[in-house]
Amino acid sequence: MNLPDVPLLSLLRERMTWLHQRQDVLSQNVANVDTPGYVARDLKAQDFSDILSGETTRGNALAATDPRHIATSPASQSRFAEEAAPDAANPNGNAVSLEEEMIKVSDTQAQFQAAANLYAKAMTMMKTAIGH
Repeated sequence: MNLPDVPLLSLLRERMTWLHQRQDVLSQNVANVDTPGYVARDLKAQDFSDILSGETTRGNALAATDPRHIATSPASQSRFAEEAAPDAANPNGNAVSLEEEMIKVSDTQAQFQAAANLYAKAMTMMKTAIGH
């Protein structure tokens, strides 16, 4: 088994990829804070059932070996950006709140750092377990 193929590590990698993509979308919002008519966008939040269905498509399927097991159904893996509701649009039609975007950027950065730290700790534990 390859170390990167361990389910925990692949889930953390997937989380970090999503957070990186979200950071890109948020940076576009900040860059367009003065663009007339621009509407802020964000990525759809990751859903645990989507993550589980992703595991089933990668070959780590959850097997329902007992009738009492909860059946998993494939969920959509859509991560397309969705537009935020322009609640407080400026007179020029811009619906970007710099304060809200910076809070989202900061939160995304903290979540990415936490996932990266978990990944590093898991790799260290794996290396310790195999004797390196």
